[in-house]
Amino acid sequence: MEATKKAPEEAANPRIRQPKPSRFAHRKPANGREAALFVLHAVWEEGAYASLALGKVLRFLDKDGAAAGAERRLATELVYGAVKAAEPLDFLIYALTRKPLRQIEPVLRYILHLGLYQIFYVERIPAAAACNESVKLAKKYSHPGADRFVNGVLRNSVRQKDGLWKQLQGNRALRLCHPAWLVDRWTAQFGEDGAEALCRWDNEPPLLSLRLNPLETERDAFLQNLREMGGEGSLSLWCPDGILLEKMPAGGLEALFRAFPKAFYIQDESSMLPAQVLQPQPGEQVLDLCAAPGGKTTHLATLMQNRGSVTACDVYGHKLALIRANAERLGLTNITTQLQDGMRFRADWENRFDRVLTDVPCSGLGVLRRRVEARWVKTEKDLKGFPPLQKAILDNGARYVRPGGFLVYSTCTIEEAENHGRREAFLQEHPGWEGAAFPHPCTGQAVEELQLYPQRDGVDGFYLTLLHRKP
Repeated sequence: MEATKKAPEEAANPRIRQPKPSRFAHRKPANGREAALFVLHAVWEEGAYASLALGKVLRFLDKDGAAAGAERRLATELVYGAVKAAEPLDFLIYALTRKPLRQIEPVLRYILHLGLYQIFYVERIPAAAACNESVKLAKKYSHPGADRFVNGVLRNSVRQKDGLWKQLQGNRALRLCHPAWLVDRWTAQFGEDGAEALCRWDNEPPLLSLRLNPLETERDAFLQNLREMGGEGSLSLWCPDGILLEKMPAGGLEALFRAFPKAFYIQDESSMLPAQVLQPQPGEQVLDLCAAPGGKTTHLATLMQNRGSVTACDVYGHKLALIRANAERLGLTNITTQLQDGMRFRADWENRFDRVLTDVPCSGLGVLRRRVEARWVKTEKDLKGFPPLQKAILDNGARYVRPGGFLVYSTCTIEEAENHGRREAFLQEHPGWEGAAFPHPCTGQAVEELQLYPQRDGVDGFYLTLLHRKP
């Protein structure tokens, strides 16, 4: 039975805010908890992505040596955990204070998020430590008397922990740390067991995956170098150039970048598939219509052995600069960038390219494990806006493919309307196109489209299809 007590309706999605100037920009956090507070504030008050905000804040962490590593790990655990559990934590705050959440100062609310997350979700941290450190944060960053408020709320939560935890577990959406509308949607799509398995996947910390640059290194040699640096990796089942980083080397990613600057690109396994399926050949002209930050662009270029041309497009100049920087780091010279909207037709590109990649903007429901804040920011209504956008980009991209050429359409979602439904509508509206077969990355079976589900396939949710323009 679901718990009958819930936070006020305004707490269901109070996180969609107008971005504000950063309160903690360029401040040095003294420890992992303080770093986590800075990130939570950036995510919920400034509209930042948790992963990017965390990376920026950790660069300023005022620690050295082994202490720095421990504090970075703590900050990372608290950020990802507290963001994933944002709605359960708001439920606890309301249950303990009976205050509407918007009446609580934002920074104070996020201090409570961190304290409650440690008390309810991190068994190895003593409750007293969680309380004391949260009180210190309140003294430093909130108004006079806030420390007493935080102390009272957290110590009261310890006394009521069993009853409050029972209430959380009695509410399916709160227990699974996902919004109720999404749990209901996935239950209708996958059944109760499938929906719960998908939510559990989203709540697990992801492994970091690397795509090797075969122009600079070989897999066995790279894995040996990784072991010599104290790290561990395993081969991806989905991409022949993919490596799962199971243990960080001494010195972390920074040390790996310093030692092998051209050897790899950080990329999710699923995201390695579009270029692999498009199969660009050396000497061809290839277009990546929605290219930033450049992972798929650089993959296309390496598959072409740095020969031919890859044109990478985006609507933001600073993102094109990032693509160029990634290409330069990897030693790739066959990539050019263009400031170009994927929905706007460019006449001089019509029938020009041998292959086109349209990795379109989407709802992103297949990658909530990595984009942890997205589950609370997106709404069911938002989903309706993506298919028209995807149709416009796909239709436009198809005009750039020469007769006899190929196009890959891909998304990082598991929504039928954005995936198979978009493919079927396109083929019905464009009789000059047909589906094209490619080998399944794991089984080798010939398929024309691939839908990956995390709870079934063990990788991020993703969709792609290969399309052929008839000669």
